[in-house]
Amino acid sequence: MNRRKQKSDHDRTQGKQNHTILPKPEDSLEDANLPDVLRDDAVENVRYKLSKDSNHRLDKFLQNRIKGFSRHQIQRLISIGGVTVNQKQPKASTKLRRGDVVEVLIPPRPAVDLSPEPIPLEILHEEEGFVVVNKQAGLIVHPARSHLSGTLLNALAYHFQQAEGSGDPASLSRVGKEQARPGVIHRLDKNTTGVIIVAKRDEQHWKLAKQFEDRTNLKVYLAVVHGCPDPPGGVINEPIGKHPTIREAMAVRHDSTSRESVTLYRVRERYRGYSLVELELKTGRTHQIRVHMSYIGHPLVGDIVYGGEPVGLAELDNPPRPAAARPYLTFARTKEEGQQLEEEAASRNDMLMSTPALHAALLQMKHPDTRETMTFTAPVHGAMALLIRELRKRPDPGPVVTEGTYLDLDHMID
Repeated sequence: MNRRKQKSDHDRTQGKQNHTILPKPEDSLEDANLPDVLRDDAVENVRYKLSKDSNHRLDKFLQNRIKGFSRHQIQRLISIGGVTVNQKQPKASTKLRRGDVVEVLIPPRPAVDLSPEPIPLEILHEEEGFVVVNKQAGLIVHPARSHLSGTLLNALAYHFQQAEGSGDPASLSRVGKEQARPGVIHRLDKNTTGVIIVAKRDEQHWKLAKQFEDRTNLKVYLAVVHGCPDPPGGVINEPIGKHPTIREAMAVRHDSTSRESVTLYRVRERYRGYSLVELELKTGRTHQIRVHMSYIGHPLVGDIVYGGEPVGLAELDNPPRPAAARPYLTFARTKEEGQQLEEEAASRNDMLMSTPALHAALLQMKHPDTRETMTFTAPVHGAMALLIRELRKRPDPGPVVTEGTYLDLDHMID
């Protein structure tokens, strides 16, 4: 049986300052089924032996010890076989006991390549510690293995180069630099537009990140959805976890794998077959708005993954019944089904929206230094703005929410 050669002498022990060096067994990690990322020559093998019971789950234990990796990345590493406990593959939730030996294959960090690129940006606010941008659709926030250029950070590097004569990554906070995402405090999906804040200094980065972690800031979105929720305002309090069968998707799940997820929604405008919804996030789960709106039977226009439909001029006059129209079901299209719909949409000349109609409209937070309340709003732009203008030509009577809202729609949609 093939075994993996040890890559490091950095054996570590949890305990009171007593770091013991463990013997390195020549046969410790089975690599016959490991993915390519864990076969790289730069992979480091680290071992820990516990001197006492741990009060944390395995993923939390490793997050506290492996710098530069988020908890999600640690969980991913566990799921692909990069971690063993006593030479057996564990779960992220495994509780560690005294004497347990944890072995970890740490993949190489992606290269930090922030070459300045002249990508247009709409800067909403900028000062010494941070910058706020109204992100356009199609722009990934930071480099990843499949997208090493053309990102928001590449665009900011160019912006700093023009403004300060420096396009070096040092113009951004160093926090997260090892993961090729310096300065990134929060993220928006590739095709989600709107307000995003990026830190330029480490101290401001930590202070702002703490607000996101503690949920003391206010995040408000706009979405165009199929149909009109009834009632026109309410709370969606449904836990979200990984979709049980679709690898790329999330889903409402009532089991130990899910996390609390709360979304407030308010219908602001009604159209024939569609509505414009203001959404307030109380938690920040992956794809939260998209999953929650799909779950109540009103998926986002253009959200192919979660049962929304691409919408062109033809669909404005004849609104389709979306695939996720039935409420309280876990729905997601397979990657193959999604790609087919995307190709069909791309071949049409009248297409308005074939990606999720979602916009981060407002972010309210405390200034990291003065603690002054700051509110940033980003007008809707691009395809989503055009879609809303076309839908406004097709109004539909019915109840909408007018009180307790945050967004001035006349200002948001020019």
